[in-house]
Order: sequence, then C-alpha cells, then structure tokens
Amino acid sequence: MKATKVLVAAALAMAIGAPIAGFLGGTNVAQSIISTPMRVPFLHELSTYRLEEKSELASLEAAHEWINSPPLTASALHGKVVLIDFWTYTCINWLRTLPYAQAWDEKYRKHGLVVIGIHAPEFAFEKDLNNVHRAAKDLRIDYPIAVDNDHLIWQAFSNQYWPALYFIDSRGPVRYHYFGEGSYQQSEMVIQELLAEAGAGGFDREPVSVDASGIEAAADWESLKSPENYSGYERTQNFASSGELVLDEPHAYELPARLRLNEWALSGDWTVRKENAVLNKPDGRIVYRFHARDLHLVMGPTSPGTSVRFRVLIDGQPPGTAYGVDVNEKGEGAVTEQRLYQLIRQTKPIVDRQFEIEFLDSGVEVFAFTFG
Repeated sequence: MKATKVLVAAALAMAIGAPIAGFLGGTNVAQSIISTPMRVPFLHELSTYRLEEKSELASLEAAHEWINSPPLTASALHGKVVLIDFWTYTCINWLRTLPYAQAWDEKYRKHGLVVIGIHAPEFAFEKDLNNVHRAAKDLRIDYPIAVDNDHLIWQAFSNQYWPALYFIDSRGPVRYHYFGEGSYQQSEMVIQELLAEAGAGGFDREPVSVDASGIEAAADWESLKSPENYSGYERTQNFASSGELVLDEPHAYELPARLRLNEWALSGDWTVRKENAVLNKPDGRIVYRFHARDLHLVMGPTSPGTSVRFRVLIDGQPPGTAYGVDVNEKGEGAVTEQRLYQLIRQTKPIVDRQFEIEFLDSGVEVFAFTFG
C-alpha cells in the first residue's frame, strides 16, 4: 500500500448535473459519483493487479471465510441489488462511513438490497479471524462479511482504496463506484434507482438520517491539516527523533528540542520495523505535532491477552475535556487489543497542538496515526 495521498477530484470526477436516473440508464461501465464540494481529502490506497478471468461477483467464491452469512455466490445474488463495501477494521475513513452502510442495509434489505462487507486487511494483525470477528461484533455489523485475507476479491474488482463502494445491479454488472467518505445522499439515490430497475417499490425516497458519534462522527474537514502517518519505516514520514532511524534493531531514541507541524518522534527503547514500532522497555514515549479535531492511534499489545498502560498529554497537560473515547480526562488508558484508539477529541478553535503518549509498560506495538 502506498502512503496516504490527497485525492485529486479530477481523478474520479464525472459531471453530476444530470439526474441520477439518467446516469444509470443503459451503462455497465463503473463510474464515480462525487459531491460538490469534494469531501474526501484522504484515502488509503493499495496497488493491485487484475485477477484474470474472474468476474467481480464470481470472485466472492475466493473468500477466506464468511461472517453473518453462509457463502454467497453470483448465482445466488442474481436478481438482487448488491452493495460491495471494501473495509478494514482499523481504517478511520471507513469507520466514519459505516453508519450509512448499516442504515442502508436496515432500510432496503427487505426490498432486495444485499450489503456485503469485504474485509481486506491492511496490517498483518487484521488477518487474524478472531480480531475480525471481535470487530464485527463490537461495531454491530450484521450484514454479510466476506473475509478477503489474500486480497483476491479486491483484485477482481481492481480496487485500490479503503473505503470503496461498488453498486451492482440485479443482472450482475457493476454500475457505479465511489471511493472515500461523503456523497451519501447520491449513493443512496443510486441504490434506489437500481432497486426500481429491478422492480422493487414501496420504499421511502427520503434519504436516511444518521447521527454518528464517537469514533464514527464525521471529520472536521475544515480544520484538518494533518494527514495519516505510519510508525513503521516502510511508510513513515516526518520522523524527527535525534539521530537516524535504526531499522529492525532495538535503539534508544531521544526527542528533538522542538517539532514542526506533522513531525513526530520517539523517546525510549524502541524497535522500528517495516510495519510498526515496538516498545522494548517501559516509559517509552511518542510525540506528534498535529492540527485536527481528533487524533487516533492504531496499536495493540505485542502479546495477546496483555494490557499496556498509557498516559496522554496535549501541550504538556492532561487532555481534560479534549479526551477521546479511549482515555479519561486525566489522559489515562490501556492498550488491551489490536485496534484503532481515539485519544483526542477537542473543541474549536482548532490550532497546532503537541500530542504526547507515554507507555508505562513495555510490549506495545504502534502502527499508524489518523486524524479527523
């Protein structure tokens, strides 16, 4: 997967002045729907190669496992409108779209819509079926999930992003796709028109209303000036600890005198690996200069079933009212499982702030910072 990049609207854009029904008529070519203004500044991307001679829906047969459903096939889905949702459970961009997929499933399932989540992992720990099952339960996902550990379904769709939606009509072709967050009303209009084409009726045309909170709340795009960043050496940017980054070996790191915006640094005894940074001794710290309402960290204990205590500071002080869902007002929390942790949610005005997390115990692995 390449580093997160700014999505250029022109790369996906098509004219949106015509009615959605007009877009749908008589085309089997996948197209993108976007809203104005563009609301998708950050996307995950993973380069792929086309899986030869495997149609999109037929590729469901390559699923490693199914959750919430027996295996689904292209023939079993014939006559249904299918919404394919590519996700990985630590992706903040996907987490913020989840309430809409759940609402569409609840509203349109009885009218012939089948929502299928394709879990295509980004990190190695996301291939662990226990982790995926736990995430599906914690997130209250009850629509079918195909586990795509080898990215075979991903390849069949020539997909490159989390999150990514593919809208498939009742005859089987992909009619539209949309990458990233936003354009929820337009996406729902596509669902409605595909259902109408399939002969379904009796559903309310009013779009669903979603009141997401916690981690799933929409990002504060106007204030967001910090892109996703990784702690593993393969994809990290703006590493600023004193001295050079040492690869795959324990090393004692020191903090610099100051950090510029979007720079980060380690303090203490860490081993920086391709995918993550692992703390070898207690009292290790990470400092990050950021500009965003929310700050999240993907991390987990190195040994399953263990707990690693941590303390969070913002500008050198406990977060107080700026605490995220995984800490208290004093900034105290614990890493107990491999997932995304929300550590900071602050109120306006949003300005450059200095985040610090100190791990009181060893045995934690840190993967990525994300913001919102």
